[in-house]
Amino acid sequence: MKCASDSTLAAVESSQRNAGRAWGVLVDAAAPPPEARDLPIDDAPRGALIPGVTADVTDRPIDAEALARLVARDHAGALVTFAGVVRDHDHGSSVDHLEYSAHPSAAALMRQIAEEVVADFGLDALAVTHRVGRLEVGDCALAAAVSSAHRAEAFAATAALVDRVKQRVPVWKRQVFADGTSQWVNSP
Repeated sequence: MKCASDSTLAAVESSQRNAGRAWGVLVDAAAPPPEARDLPIDDAPRGALIPGVTADVTDRPIDAEALARLVARDHAGALVTFAGVVRDHDHGSSVDHLEYSAHPSAAALMRQIAEEVVADFGLDALAVTHRVGRLEVGDCALAAAVSSAHRAEAFAATAALVDRVKQRVPVWKRQVFADGTSQWVNSP
């Protein structure tokens, strides 16, 4: 798995400085870790810094372990991460790469979903990031991390989060196969 080794926190920070490259919003329930307190939001139209949960759409590599560090809390007994990676096949065809594109409202909708999941499952913290652009086999396309008091809530919340993001967020995937053909997946 080739999830990024650079910090997602740095990618969120960078995304706020480089308008147009990524859209990020911070939201949540508990106090943020010290490194998240001073994240620049600039004039981000999607919302303001609210401690604890991150919702982001970026064209930079995603580090699922950095998301886990971002949501870790001393009082949380469970921390669950998910990394959705590009696989080398789909329905018997060899996949060369994927291309993701997103509507500008994608980060705002991810924020809304993050807030819903935090409220529905009583979480301590949550982070979710979806990547756009060209992704190679093994690249991380969607990552999530959830912390809560107990494992059952953490696992259920992570599954619900990923399902809701995939169902509701306007991100479109084009698969490019090894033979040069391509296919849009789950697109209107």
